[in-house]
Amino acid sequence: MKDQFNSFFKNTDFDLEEPRFGHLERFQERLNNPQKKKKSFSYKWMSVAASVILIVGFWLGANVTDKTLELADVSPEMQETETFFVSTIKQELKTIETFRNPTTERVIEDALNQLEKLDNQYKDLVKALNKSNNDKRVVYAMISNYQNRIEVLQDVLKQIDEIKNLKVNSNDEIYI
Repeated sequence: MKDQFNSFFKNTDFDLEEPRFGHLERFQERLNNPQKKKKSFSYKWMSVAASVILIVGFWLGANVTDKTLELADVSPEMQETETFFVSTIKQELKTIETFRNPTTERVIEDALNQLEKLDNQYKDLVKALNKSNNDKRVVYAMISNYQNRIEVLQDVLKQIDEIKNLKVNSNDEIYI
């Protein structure tokens, strides 16, 4: 074992230089006055907390939305009724659009304005339905609104038919 120590000290190159001037004083000062560890303020935990708050906020916002009742939400029969009215109105609008030309433009635009007014009334009825908690009078008013829309569209189709007939009759007249 003694041989190992001797060989270790012979083969190892030790630093034999003396330390800088004042090394001993600096070392003793550090021993006598230990420095308090400075706590570095880290924003990492704040960014993590902010992220969690945002995620929770978005989740709450997505799950706590205002549930508005529509006519279809009242009962399955009302859902069927609303589906019928909406599909009928769409079909009538497609039919009317096929007849759009310069002579029928004004009649069609007037009808679309009336439909827009009825749509605004329907939105008011939806609000009333939510406030009244499925009041049957509001439900009947909503159905009546759909019926009024269909009547407007049927009247427009009649007017377009009359315009077409007048145009055909005026072309058949003989001028003397």
